Amino acid sequence: MNKPSLLVLIPLDDDSYSQVAAHFDIVYAATPAERSAAIGTQGAAIRAVLTNGTTGLTAAEIDQLPQVEFVSALGAGYENIAIDHARARGIVLCNGAGTNDDCVADHAFALLLAAVRDIAYRDRATREGIWRTQLPMAPTVSRKRMGIVGLGNIGMKVARRAAGFDIETGYHNRKPRTDAAFRYFDSVVELARWCDYLVIATPGGAATQHMVERKVLEALGPRGFLVNVSRGSVVDSAALADALASGTIAGAGLDVYEGEPEPPRALTGLRNVVLTPHVAGTSPEAIAASVSNFIDNATRHFAGEAVLTPI
Repeated sequence: MNKPSLLVLIPLDDDSYSQVAAHFDIVYAATPAERSAAIGTQGAAIRAVLTNGTTGLTAAEIDQLPQVEFVSALGAGYENIAIDHARARGIVLCNGAGTNDDCVADHAFALLLAAVRDIAYRDRATREGIWRTQLPMAPTVSRKRMGIVGLGNIGMKVARRAAGFDIETGYHNRKPRTDAAFRYFDSVVELARWCDYLVIATPGGAATQHMVERKVLEALGPRGFLVNVSRGSVVDSAALADALASGTIAGAGLDVYEGEPEPPRALTGLRNVVLTPHVAGTSPEAIAASVSNFIDNATRHFAGEAVLTPI
């Protein structure tokens, strides 16, 4: 029996590629030029697409894939996939929800610890022979307040880690969670005013564009720290750069930023920000779980069964 034709729009390591190739005939198009060429020349035969939230899949591209019936994001995000257009075509949509939650939550705390304790700068200072008496003291992380914007699976795991540091948690969602005992705030500004650490774990997309802007940063205040492990679009980068440079907030830890993959030029020269290149959800364990989840979903779909993690 012929394997379904799968268009892969994201880079896969050798092990992941081999696992997926056991189930699909892969059309590999991980660069913009390859993507355009593959859709133009082989689009008519494609039955499935593997992408992610950042890379997405446009409505125009879907229109060039007349046989496509299954589209999956490898990770949890799907903000740049034309969801409504795909649904109108009857395309089955799924994502990798739950496959990298621990990894992202771990990374959020790594960024928080690094930002609050000034780890990156102190590492450089130590290598340059600077002793502690020449450095300002950094705050204690424990026994503070954390505000989480987006108390989903990842947000809950961040809160669980915060409890280990005796940190009190509050949160903002579109509506309160009935299964969460944490304090709910109906605005991001009020949450920021209450907390010491503001952790962004909400989905990206138009609904959350620049949710964290100047007023939020002013409310967070000069002893406050921002951590973003969701999408760069949620935070107004220019406002954040101004807030960090002026001391409006104390510091930030960012795994995501506007204009990826270009480094955020307004931020790279500032010493009170820790930056990583959108790696919070990636580890050997997380990638393996995401690939396995994709294969499970795809196998179920092409066997006529319901997918496990639908969008």
